[in-house]
Amino acid sequence: MNVLWNQDIVARDQVNIDIEDRGYQYGDGIYEVIRVYGGQCYMLAEHMERLTTSAKKIKLALPYEPQRIAANLQKLIAIEGIDNGEIYLQITRGVFSPRNHQFPDPGTVQPVLTANAIPFERPTEMQQRGLNATVIPDQRWLHCDIKSLSLLGNLMSLDEAIEKGFDDALLQRDGFFTEASASNLWFVLEGKLYTHPDGPLVLPGITKIKVRELCGELGLSLQEEAVSITRLKDVQECFLTNSVWEIIPIVSVDGQLIGNGERGPITTLLQQAYIAAI
Repeated sequence: MNVLWNQDIVARDQVNIDIEDRGYQYGDGIYEVIRVYGGQCYMLAEHMERLTTSAKKIKLALPYEPQRIAANLQKLIAIEGIDNGEIYLQITRGVFSPRNHQFPDPGTVQPVLTANAIPFERPTEMQQRGLNATVIPDQRWLHCDIKSLSLLGNLMSLDEAIEKGFDDALLQRDGFFTEASASNLWFVLEGKLYTHPDGPLVLPGITKIKVRELCGELGLSLQEEAVSITRLKDVQECFLTNSVWEIIPIVSVDGQLIGNGERGPITTLLQQAYIAAI
C-alpha cells in the first residue's frame, strides 16, 4: 500500500512519525475525508477550502499550497488504482521538542502531512434501511467548526449510543439538536427541511453544501435553524449527511419511529438527486 507522506508517495512501511509529533501528543492538527468516484476526488475544491479555513483557525500554516496537496491526492488515487473509495488526509503541526503546550513560533516547525486512499462502495443497503439513534447530550468542545484531529468527544458519544443498542447518537446542546456523532443532521417538519446553521457548534459539512444546492434545484423549503428536542414527536423524516455515507435515513430515535419507520420521500428524493449530481 502506498501513502502520501508530505510531498512524496511512498510505501506505507516507510513512513516514520516521531513520538513528539504534536498531532500524536495533543491532537494538534486537522483532517479531511474525501470521497472518490470514478477515480476522482468529489468536491475537492470545497474540501481544500475547509482544510485551509481550519488551518487558519488553529494558526497552522499549511506545508504546501492547497493546489499542490490536491494534485498529490489525485496522484495517489491513480497509483493505488482507486475507482470508488475514500481518502483520509491529515496535517499535524509537526515535531517540537521538548514537549511544550505553547504553540511553537511560526516557521520553526514543519507540519507533517499524511494521506491514504482505500476502496469504498456506496452503502446502498444502509441508505435504504436507515439507522436507529438515541439522543445524547453534546459535551464536545465549542470549536466544532474546526475539523480537528481531537475527536474523543465524538467517539464517546458514538460509544455510548452503541452500548445502549443504537447505531448512532443525535447530539443535543441546551435542548436543541446540533449534529450526529460524525454527520450533519437534518429534519423534515411540516414538509420543510431544517438543519443547524453553520457556526461553532457544528462542522460545516461538504455534503451539506451539496444538499443545500439540491434543495434549491428541487424547490424544497430549507430553514437553517436549530430544532428543539421537544419537536422530535412531530418529525416526519430525519437523515444524516457526510462525505462517506452521503445521505442516511434515521428511522427511529430512542425507540420512537420517525414517520412510519422507513426512509421518507424527501430523503429518497435527495438521495437520488445527490447520486445524479455525482
